[in-house]
Amino acid sequence: MTDQMYVEQPETVTQSRIDQRVFDLYDEYCHGRIDRRTFFARAAAVTVGGLAMAQALMPNYAKAQMVQFTDTRIKASYVSYPSPGGTSDQMKGYLVRPTAGNGPYGAVLVVHENRGLNPYIEDTARAAAVAGFLALAPDGLSPVGGYPGNDDDGREMQAKLEQPKLRTDMLNSAKFLKAHALSNGKLGVTGFCWGGGTTNWLAATMGADMQAGAPYYGVVAAADLVKDVRAPLLVHLAETDPNINPGYPAYEAALKAAGRSIEVHTYPGTQHGFHNTSTPRYNEAAAKLSWERTVAHFKKHLA
Repeated sequence: MTDQMYVEQPETVTQSRIDQRVFDLYDEYCHGRIDRRTFFARAAAVTVGGLAMAQALMPNYAKAQMVQFTDTRIKASYVSYPSPGGTSDQMKGYLVRPTAGNGPYGAVLVVHENRGLNPYIEDTARAAAVAGFLALAPDGLSPVGGYPGNDDDGREMQAKLEQPKLRTDMLNSAKFLKAHALSNGKLGVTGFCWGGGTTNWLAATMGADMQAGAPYYGVVAAADLVKDVRAPLLVHLAETDPNINPGYPAYEAALKAAGRSIEVHTYPGTQHGFHNTSTPRYNEAAAKLSWERTVAHFKKHLA
């Protein structure tokens, strides 16, 4: 991804003007522990101007788009494919390929957060294609109607799914992409929040069939699965993320003890979700650097 794709986003209320207590409440809201009404009410009560801060944290996808869907460097389409054992045995996803060359390309699965395939994740898939990869962003909500057009409903829909079946849908998506005619058979996975945890889970579940992983602020794989990880992992963490960060020292130690490759980067001054361009949690410098590292990681292992 080039520098112009990470231009500073104009914000009415910037990250530096938002009280950390409001960020903490937003994290609770994003992860489904409180609803929107409660988030707004508690934000308004915790500090002067808290309601405006809370409103500023709502995503603005149109303003945040980095790679236009009409960009001539890529070709995108929605695809359907089988998903045996998943929510409905069928899945849909957003497939993006570079227009340069005829392939095959290294394959990158882009796994969404806990709210389905929203515009930010589609944008990230386009960015992966701009970087030279065949990218697939699956929509875990597609078996129940697809991303509904807003994150609140998407979050509620995803929470109601049977999680083992949803993860099976992600596993089948990875297998579909790896075997695609335009894929060179080498698979990388990146994901954000829920998708970061799914990246770690896929690394353990797929073993040697996954060549590289780059999870962003996602939960670690279960301790009994660490031994099955084979893919080198490049982990991106926010400095302020008390629900995610405590799991990583033991995870990193266990992987290294098993002879696996893991590199963990924590980005100063960042909040959970710092890569997401659509809210003031976005940190331009950290998003750019983490993505450059991710692209380099995938180019090294998927060539």
